[in-house]
Amino acid sequence: MFNLLKDCTLCPRDCHADRIAGKVGYCSETADLVVARAALHMWEEPCISGEKGSGTVFFSGCALGCVYCQNHNISRGLAGKKVTIERLAEIFLELENKGANNINLVTPSHYVPQIIMALSLSRNAGLSLPIVYNCSGYEKVSTLKLLEGYVDVYLPDLKYMNEKVAKKYSNASDYFTVSSQAIAEMVRQVGQPCFNENGIMTKGVIVRHLTLPGYLEDSKNILNYLYKTYGDLIYISIMNQYTPLLGVEKYPELNRKITANEYKELVDYALEVGIENAFIQEGETALESFIPEFNEEGV
Repeated sequence: MFNLLKDCTLCPRDCHADRIAGKVGYCSETADLVVARAALHMWEEPCISGEKGSGTVFFSGCALGCVYCQNHNISRGLAGKKVTIERLAEIFLELENKGANNINLVTPSHYVPQIIMALSLSRNAGLSLPIVYNCSGYEKVSTLKLLEGYVDVYLPDLKYMNEKVAKKYSNASDYFTVSSQAIAEMVRQVGQPCFNENGIMTKGVIVRHLTLPGYLEDSKNILNYLYKTYGDLIYISIMNQYTPLLGVEKYPELNRKITANEYKELVDYALEVGIENAFIQEGETALESFIPEFNEEGV
């Protein structure tokens, strides 16, 4: 499986980089596993973080590369520490020993072969937590199929329906086509949402949508699509935490937070179309202080 990285087509970019030979893929990474943080994280959806926290492992690099990325230090490969597959397996077990509700793999797509090998090692050593695959949604179905039986909860984004917007901000005009197919595969794999006695999701799909300033209609179209397609088979997380960071000054329309009225209009729309299985955010979440420090904690 590791040889998939020799002519890498794990993600929809199909860059064909020989990452084993040290070439950098579109994701900004070689075959070396790079992890920026591994710690209990309290700021996920309530059924993911719970009271004890989610055992998040933040991987460096990203195959999407949005101009407004909220985790740009790691998505551009600017932070993180190289680890072996064996060390990654140990990290999973250490997070379980710290009381994590799950193992939460953040931006993992470009490391799927190594992650599968690490999960096999850690499960053989006793790991019993649900595995959460936390991603941009821009995933190849063929890569997701490799994860069947390893992932319990899928936590993808669905960022855009509008091709021009996807091209402008993520250089991915095919984003909606690719991501909608990926989400369908995720739902096929894990099925109906299941929760344990503490309200922690143990199986299921939560689709996240980060509302961007000025694109309320695209957000409404996404919510409508998700509900009409999946009904109550998935949960939808409607996020208002967009924070303008370094780099978006080139895109003045993105250089602001969304307003309370914009977010209220979107939440009201979700209720109007019948969405009940949803998470919304309250209070001031659009702050840089909600973005974790990628200081190699736990690595």
